[in-house]
Amino acid sequence: MKAKPVHCAAVDLGATSGRVVVGTWAGGRLELREIHRFPNRFRRLAGHDYWDVPSLWAEAAAGLAKAQAEFPLASVGADSWGVDHVLTDRRGRPVFPVHCYRDGRTAAGSARLDRGGLARIYALTGIPNYPYNTSLQLEETLGRFPALARVAERCLFIPDYFNFLLSGRMENEASISSHSQMLSARRLEWSPEALRRFGVPRRWFSGPRRSPARLGPVTGLPELSGALAMLVPGHDTACAFTAMPTAPEGGDLYLSTGTWSLLGFESPRALLTPEALALRISNERMGDGRFRPLKSCLGLWLLERLFDELGARPANQRDWRDLFAAARRSPAPHAWLDVNDPALFNPRSMRAAIDRALRRRGARPPSHVGGYVRLICESLGRGHAAAARSFARIAGRAFARILVVGGGARNPLLCQATADAAGLPVEAYPLEGAALGNIGAQLIGLGEIADLAAFRAVLARQFAATAYRPQ
Repeated sequence: MKAKPVHCAAVDLGATSGRVVVGTWAGGRLELREIHRFPNRFRRLAGHDYWDVPSLWAEAAAGLAKAQAEFPLASVGADSWGVDHVLTDRRGRPVFPVHCYRDGRTAAGSARLDRGGLARIYALTGIPNYPYNTSLQLEETLGRFPALARVAERCLFIPDYFNFLLSGRMENEASISSHSQMLSARRLEWSPEALRRFGVPRRWFSGPRRSPARLGPVTGLPELSGALAMLVPGHDTACAFTAMPTAPEGGDLYLSTGTWSLLGFESPRALLTPEALALRISNERMGDGRFRPLKSCLGLWLLERLFDELGARPANQRDWRDLFAAARRSPAPHAWLDVNDPALFNPRSMRAAIDRALRRRGARPPSHVGGYVRLICESLGRGHAAAARSFARIAGRAFARILVVGGGARNPLLCQATADAAGLPVEAYPLEGAALGNIGAQLIGLGEIADLAAFRAVLARQFAATAYRPQ
């Protein structure tokens, strides 16, 4: 008797857009269909940046309702960008606005940590001093509003909060928790010393809990009665790494490209050496608790902001092809951008910030959009290559290739620039990596696919990559 198809819905929230994607598992194949896509942007109010979480939930709920109207959903899972969070009372009611990680409120705390204590915090947590870390956000919040230590009862990261809205369960998932700079790098538990350093109450957190796991029936959306809420890797990068069709013998570097570029690999242990700290290697976790040391740098956010500013966003595939052709015809850059430059993190004008960075290096800014596209893609490629060489040296491993998923996998300039700069072949899978990994985790949690290795074997059989060789 032929097994019935199984339909799982992923709520995949990115820092610039969100989507609801349905994965259908039938006959040993996985088919994806995007049901609903919606923009996401932070809003500035009185000098600070905030997320519109009610609108995000309304869009996600609308997408899930559309999905349920077409498919009998077996389950739903949520993932998002990292570090941002919702402070709630014991019933889940928010008690404080949800800041965006690009808000500059943590600059002073980050500078203090650089001046003293960072080596100890890195030894405890394996997370470098990013100014947007949850630890610094909560330190600033409690410093400004100390009464919140009594008012708030839980700190839920964005996917944790969406899981609560779906199921009524408050859980802190492992992968999203690991990015906070408060989780131990040696055991899967919260670090008491790190929590004390930032003044954060331990009672705000549960677990952390490994994923995938079943949370229980969906109770927050009546139209989804009968579906299960699944705990999947909450951090979208962990989901994207789950969806890498890696070789069983290892030797692959993973690159998830979107708003951020995140390059790393899987490891049973964290990299905690002084050199790892100096290189700002972030020892985040997979849903199952293993480590995924990675280097992050500014990604396609640079193009997103530039397109918005210049009114030059391509509207269709033909526009993209024309833009890439114009970029290839542009003169080679005389200087590249530092894709870790804080001045490019959240400038009022991205074009002005890029131009200033080039002039500081004695280079002339591009004269048209195509020139900026080439500059950004080649700069990102060089950033990816530098990270790849760092990992090979520190981990003592020889990597054979770079696997790419996310928006950048559809960008031939970026993929070729990465292959050229790294001297490694690049295999680009034009997949929504986070949504795909989210759905794969649900299928594993439901028992439809045996384990992560079996899921990756399905992906390797089913999806073809575009190969880029170093030139």
